[in-house]
Amino acid sequence: MPFHDPTAWMWAEACNMIERADRLQRQFFQLGQTLTHRPVWEPPIDIVETATTVRVLVALPGAAPEQEHVTAGEAAVTVSGERTGPFTAPECIVHRAEIPYGRFERRIELGAHGFRLLSKQLENGCLVIELAKPNRLGQP
Repeated sequence: MPFHDPTAWMWAEACNMIERADRLQRQFFQLGQTLTHRPVWEPPIDIVETATTVRVLVALPGAAPEQEHVTAGEAAVTVSGERTGPFTAPECIVHRAEIPYGRFERRIELGAHGFRLLSKQLENGCLVIELAKPNRLGQP
């Protein structure tokens, strides 16, 4: 019967946890590329479904409503825009900058079901997008 070192197992488990945490961080604040090849960050989202609608909540605290654009296509919704930083004064000294600023874009795949954009509004720092689900006969 082989001897198993318990510290080796704990070390491997700790490394796996760090890797998972790093993956989550990259998922929520992932840099990507748009068609214009400008760097962007992807805001985190929540998707909630009811019998007749799908609500998408996009975390955009501090983003101006006029800078947020929503495009609903046949199979996806795209949210894009720009969040400007508070670093406008020339004498400004930045001690920490953890909140992403600049151009953002998030494409949310919903499947080819023909969702229709009902509304978009800002609530508590989140852009709330309300989509109508197609009826059961397949017509939007």
